[in-house]
Amino acid sequence: MSYELAPEVSEYYERGGEVSRLTTTPDGRLEFLRTQDILRRLLGPSPSTILDIGGATGAHAAWLTADGHQVTLVDPVASQVAVASANGIQGQVGDARDLPFGNGLFDAALLLGPLYHLLTEADRLRALEEAIRVVRPGGQVVAAAIGRFAPWLDKASKTRLSNDNDEPMLAEAHRTGRLRPRTYGSSGFTTAYVHRPEQLHNECTTAGLADVTVYAVEGAAWLMDSLGGQLDDPVATTKLLEGLRVIEREPSMLGASAHLLAVGRT
Repeated sequence: MSYELAPEVSEYYERGGEVSRLTTTPDGRLEFLRTQDILRRLLGPSPSTILDIGGATGAHAAWLTADGHQVTLVDPVASQVAVASANGIQGQVGDARDLPFGNGLFDAALLLGPLYHLLTEADRLRALEEAIRVVRPGGQVVAAAIGRFAPWLDKASKTRLSNDNDEPMLAEAHRTGRLRPRTYGSSGFTTAYVHRPEQLHNECTTAGLADVTVYAVEGAAWLMDSLGGQLDDPVATTKLLEGLRVIEREPSMLGASAHLLAVGRT
């Protein structure tokens, strides 16, 4: 079956919308460090075969490879795959809903972006089912989602709620999960889907994953004015990460997090 990425989503990534966010912005840096921290604990020290689905230019594939894992990257945007390949990452063009791999080839599959841009539950379940298919029995699937309340919290924390276009856009996202900035004339991010924590859990379970756990990636720490300064201080960063580990599965913190990670077994 042939799938296409929404044109505005493809354009956003083609022009480099995510190239530097994980390394230059305070909230992006925290997201990266916490995703790295959680994945290292989930995957363990033993080398694994990992499929990085929607891996873009290889931000996570690079450090996973450096850790000793055998990583294959697949992404629907050819220019992103070209950058990853130029950096020594094995990559190819492909869609999360129709993976070009056989059954049970990998120890783990990561969906650290695809669920962001699949607006229908059918497409999200299809992507999760494909990830399950290519992972060996008993292997892990890890899926990232944007939190349902992250768009409002992001704009409120940056004092941008005065934009008249934001109110209907955020109301739709809150009500339906569909975030459509281009439709409402809002700049910044592109068309996306934002999850409630329990919804992400349910979708993973419905797709066929067992023992699903949902993690708060940043909790509420991404909203702190002092975040950038703390991340510039190695001691403060260590303390921050230690604290976030303690509350990462606390149900009352999940809704405040900008991003969620769900992990389950095939």
